[in-house]
Amino acid sequence: MTIKNYLFLVIALCITYASIGQNRDNVIGSFPFTITPQNNIAVKAILNQKDTINLMLHTAAESLTLIEKSTASISSINWNKEETVESWGGKSTARYSKNNTLQIGNFKWKNLPIWENKNSGPGTDGKFGPNLFKNQVIEISVTKGLITIYNELPKKRKGYKKIPLSYRDGFMFINGTSTIASKKYKNEFLIHSGYAGFILYDDAFANKNKLDTQLKITDTKELKDSYGNILKTQKANLPLFAIGKVNFINVPVGFFKGSIARQNVSVIGTDVLKRFDFFIDKNRTFIYLKPNANFNATYNN
Repeated sequence: MTIKNYLFLVIALCITYASIGQNRDNVIGSFPFTITPQNNIAVKAILNQKDTINLMLHTAAESLTLIEKSTASISSINWNKEETVESWGGKSTARYSKNNTLQIGNFKWKNLPIWENKNSGPGTDGKFGPNLFKNQVIEISVTKGLITIYNELPKKRKGYKKIPLSYRDGFMFINGTSTIASKKYKNEFLIHSGYAGFILYDDAFANKNKLDTQLKITDTKELKDSYGNILKTQKANLPLFAIGKVNFINVPVGFFKGSIARQNVSVIGTDVLKRFDFFIDKNRTFIYLKPNANFNATYNN
């Protein structure tokens, strides 16, 4: 080997190792999750270095919460007092606890407040939100059953479609288009992994576009929020729904009949999210979607 070729090889190896090192440094950590039979994203966590709990990743949650049924058997929490809280079903009172520690995988947080409420996804003890990973990139790979956190968005994202997000008050919104009788209706949707269904329309959209008469009603059900407030929702079939250039045919949707002044935002739930592997950028301005093996799975009714 000539000196010139040898130097070229050394430089190439240095660049390769530097690239590998940068890629590894970009990954902060990862942890496994499961999609439950009820369409919830569930992870294992350790509370106050003592209690092992199952938490639901709730993309529309701002705080760490635990349900009353589970807190009765958790000994590591010191409750402070009750406060008035507001959910989509109305106002309630709830206990809260200051200064708790939480560990998920290799991630640890200190001095976290915990709120107590009544409901979480079946089989989970409570909820946490993406705010725990503020200013960090979140990758949720349903294919691998793995959530990975990065300092920066990975450059290699083959097959992912870039979709704009609106980020307001800690919540992520995405635009979607509903097609009824060849007419397109554009609307903004809150990304809400706490909702197991496909789409839930806001009251104003449902009433303005007379969804109860334009769509075939398939069922009427009761829906409970985190604090036990009961709302009645109607189920129907939507011929076509699109996010960007990704189309869904004959999807189940929900809405509340009449003006009840409670459901003020439309939401897409885990029945949408589970059909993709996706990245959410650190500023929550874009989501990158890639259809996975669940894309054509039966819809959750």
